[in-house]
Amino acid sequence: MTRESPILRLIQNLTGNSGDMTFIQTRENDTLTIADRVRADFPILHREVHGKPLVYLDNAATSHKPHAVIHALEHYYSHYNSNVHRGVHTLSAEATDAYEGAREKIAKFVNAASSQEIIYTRNATEAINLVAYSWGLSNLQRGDEIILSVMEHHSNLIPWQLVAQKTGARLKFVQLTPEEEFDFGHYQSLVNEKTKLVSVVHVSNTLGCINPVKDIIALAHQYGAKVLIDACQSAPHMPLDVQDMDCDWLAVSGHKMCGPTGIGFLYGKLNLLRSMPPFLGGGEMIADVFLENATYADLPHKFEAGTPAIAEAIALGAAVDYLTNIGMDKIHAYEVELNTYLFEKLMQIPQIKIYGPKPPKERAALAAFTAGEVHPHDLSTMLDQAGIAIRAGHHCTQPLHRFIKAQSTARASLYFYNTKAEIDTFIASLLESIEFFDSIFS
Repeated sequence: MTRESPILRLIQNLTGNSGDMTFIQTRENDTLTIADRVRADFPILHREVHGKPLVYLDNAATSHKPHAVIHALEHYYSHYNSNVHRGVHTLSAEATDAYEGAREKIAKFVNAASSQEIIYTRNATEAINLVAYSWGLSNLQRGDEIILSVMEHHSNLIPWQLVAQKTGARLKFVQLTPEEEFDFGHYQSLVNEKTKLVSVVHVSNTLGCINPVKDIIALAHQYGAKVLIDACQSAPHMPLDVQDMDCDWLAVSGHKMCGPTGIGFLYGKLNLLRSMPPFLGGGEMIADVFLENATYADLPHKFEAGTPAIAEAIALGAAVDYLTNIGMDKIHAYEVELNTYLFEKLMQIPQIKIYGPKPPKERAALAAFTAGEVHPHDLSTMLDQAGIAIRAGHHCTQPLHRFIKAQSTARASLYFYNTKAEIDTFIASLLESIEFFDSIFS
C-alpha cells in the first residue's frame, strides 16, 4: 500500500492514524471505561495471534472467561470435587452447597420468583428441546399453531419442526419490517385462538434487533398461548427480569455470558414446570423407584437426570457474580456507546452493507455485513492474519439469510471488554482487506 492509496486516506480519516497496522490507538476520554477496568481479568485477551495482539470480535458466538470463573472451576476440582445431593460427607455437602448456591445466584440474576424455577441444562439448545419434548409433545395436537419468526436461530427452529411433525401442529413465521426488524403488525395478524405457543428470540444474533418481547408475550397470553424466549444474546448484555417480562420459559447459554461451555439454564414458571413430565429419566430426578414404575423428585431436580455439570454450574455462578458486580445496566450502556462507534465507522465504507436496524435505533452491539464481492470467509481469513477474530457464515440462521438474500455474512460482535481502539484496528484491517480483494477483482 502506498501513501497515495485512497484506502489509506480512508483509514486515516476513520482512525486518525497514519496507517500503522500493529495496534491502532484511539482517542479515549480521560475517564476509564469498563473495558479499561476489566481487561486484566481476562487472560486470553493478552495473547497474540500471528504475532499481532488479539482483537476478539466474536462474542456473539462465545465470550471469554475472567480469572474468577477459571478459578471457580479449578477450585472445585482441587478442593471439594464430589457428587452433589448423594452424600453426607464434607466434600459432597460443600459441592451441593456451591451447586445450589449458583442456582440461587442465577435466579436472582433474572429475577425468578424461586430458584426452583431454574433448571440446569447443557446449553440453551437443550433448554429449548426440554420444553419442546416435555411440554410440546404433551400439549400440542393437530390443528394447533406454533408461532416463530424468520430470524430464529436453528436451536429455536428445528425442535419445533420435529414437534410439529410428530403432533400435526402447524408452524407460522413472523416476517421482517423494511428496516429488518420483528414485524409486530404481522405478528398481530398471526395470533389467534389456535395459537398454543410463541417461541421467539429476544435479540437476533444476525440482525442485532431487540425484539419487543413484553408486547409479544402480552398479546400471546391474551389468547391463552405460552411463550418461550431465547435469551442467548440478551442475558449477557442487558438486565433481564422474567417476572416483569412474564415469559413462561426463558433459555440461556452460560458460555456467552463469561461462563464455561457445557452449562446453560431454563427458567420456567413454577406451576408450569410442575405440570410438565420429565425430559430425561435416570438418577437424581426420582423420589421412589420400583421395578415397574417410579415417582419423581420435586423441582428443579425432576429435569436434571444423572450427574450434572457440577463444576460448570458453580463457575456459571461465578460468572453471574462477576457480571452483577459490574452491573448489567452499565454493561448495556457501555455497549451502546461502543456499537454507535462501530456503526459510525462501518457506514463510512462504501462496500459495506449492514443487515438489521441502524443506530440511533436500539440494537445489540453486533454488525452482520457483506463487503461487495468479497466472500465473508475470505474476509475473516484475512482479518485473522491481523489478529482479529470475527465470525463468517450463516450464524445458524440459514432461513434468515435466505430471507435477506445473503448466502453468508461477516459478523463483528462486541462485549464489555472491547475498546474503541480495537474497533479502530478492525476498521483499518477491514479496509486493507477490501482493497486487497478489490485489486484482484478489478
